[in-house]
Amino acid sequence: MRDETGLEKFAGYPELLKILLFNRGIRNKEEADIFVSPNFERDTHDPFLIKDMDKAVKRIIKAITNNERIVIFSDYDADGIPGGVVLHDFFKKINYRNFTNYIPHRDLEGFGLNNSAIDEFKKMGVKLIITVDCGITDLVEANSIKDQNIDLIITDHHEPKSKLPIAVAIIDPKRKDCHYPFKELCGAGVVYKLVQAILKKKDFGLKEGVEKWLLDMVGIATLSDMVPLVGENRTSAFFGLIVLRKSSRIGLMKLLSLLKINQNQLVEDDIGFSISPRINAASRIGNPEDAFKLFVTQNEIEADIHARHLDHVNNERKGVVAGMVKEVRKIMKERYVCKDICQQVIVIGNPNWRPSLLGLVANSLVDDHSQPVFLWGRDGGGILKGSCRGNGHVSVLDIMSEVETGIFNEFGGHMMSGGFSLIKEKVHYLDEKIQFAYNKLIKKGELKVAEILVDMELSLDDVNLINYKLIEKLAPFGIGNPKPLFLFKEVFVENVKTFGKENNHLELTFKTSKSKVIKAIGFFMSSNIGAGQIQSGTRLNLIASFEKSFFRGYSELRLRITDISIF
Repeated sequence: MRDETGLEKFAGYPELLKILLFNRGIRNKEEADIFVSPNFERDTHDPFLIKDMDKAVKRIIKAITNNERIVIFSDYDADGIPGGVVLHDFFKKINYRNFTNYIPHRDLEGFGLNNSAIDEFKKMGVKLIITVDCGITDLVEANSIKDQNIDLIITDHHEPKSKLPIAVAIIDPKRKDCHYPFKELCGAGVVYKLVQAILKKKDFGLKEGVEKWLLDMVGIATLSDMVPLVGENRTSAFFGLIVLRKSSRIGLMKLLSLLKINQNQLVEDDIGFSISPRINAASRIGNPEDAFKLFVTQNEIEADIHARHLDHVNNERKGVVAGMVKEVRKIMKERYVCKDICQQVIVIGNPNWRPSLLGLVANSLVDDHSQPVFLWGRDGGGILKGSCRGNGHVSVLDIMSEVETGIFNEFGGHMMSGGFSLIKEKVHYLDEKIQFAYNKLIKKGELKVAEILVDMELSLDDVNLINYKLIEKLAPFGIGNPKPLFLFKEVFVENVKTFGKENNHLELTFKTSKSKVIKAIGFFMSSNIGAGQIQSGTRLNLIASFEKSFFRGYSELRLRITDISIF
């Protein structure tokens, strides 16, 4: 249970809100007022505080003045694609047409700048390349661009190496010599600061503040890219959702209609569970430009085609991932058939597996087995690449760092997820070396105990719209601002059922002291009712968050289950 002391400084706030604010690191009423009531002008910083912003603005205005050919080179994910849309829409708004958006193919070109694309840009007569959400570590490619007499502006938010690429300007708040007050912007957020800066220097006849309509894309990217939803990111996500609910972007409207999401009631979960996966599916299964075209088209027929295509691709992605998960489980069953328990780390690969899907497969396996998972496949260039996911006990980055040199070509990530490429000749030793590295970390005492942090204990009577509206003041939720979790102690189940195409979701029904029915939903938790674990009359402790469902147009306040312990 979290600390609930020090609440006296939140005068005027309801008790529930005081506790939730305190648990999120807010320590006084002034900080609380800022958090609960974001203000765009107050809560964002001058873009010219970012290192090299003045150089980038000067070079872009020069390119526009001289009608030079510009390429916007963006990453292929749900941060880079919306970021590319931001620059595309900006150039369109100022009636500049001599530019091209380029998004590399995930499997054929990989992440970041590549020499094949650079050669094509030279043939096109390109004079300036602006990267979005990539480029900060592309030292070799930056040299190639310089050799082609093309200027380069890098906008990125990833960690730089010790040496920076050669470029006209490098806009990345994570540069050690950059003193921008907020370091955690996503890639699209950095590009938005560039647009702000250009318009501060020259308005091109646009009305003041018109760039705020681009916050729909910044909002999607911020909520998709696993950046902390605090500071300027909270502001971008908060106002991004407001713009998304009002957006006349025809592709977005078609997609939301197809998914039966009410645009006026769009929330962060709709981004995370519905929109982002379809953007990412375009590059995992097909062409990332399909997602880009959805957001930039102004043709209703094209928008409908793109929306349906992305939905189809996402369904195809689900099918492929399900097939890969099934294949991995079969391999595990055969490999561990003579053992009482599985190895400490699941390490499996197949050169026929598509690396772009391995992270999704690994997520499923971690959910099933609560063990770190390392999976590898082969990309279109014949390079062995993999993804890994952690269980919260040992950092997968630490595991890879502990593996002896000569196994990985490259690797990176953080505690819960990462990626790597392999030296082909060493792939047969990967399992052994990762197991050894893991056990070495355990002996060092690196094992961490996973825990669920609960905000406070509530009764079922507290599940009401008044408290929901208080909780809603802290939205949008995500990394750095998690959904509040509540403990409901010793509650009795009235009814239990499963639902979904495969009956793999769980619904529990409870009653308050006044006989009001409260539903609690647990997705992919139907196994909890196996062997009669949960049935009518079962007494349990429930950890859950509040949520409002609008399924089939019906508004319902319910609980989303995080954990259950049965007496």
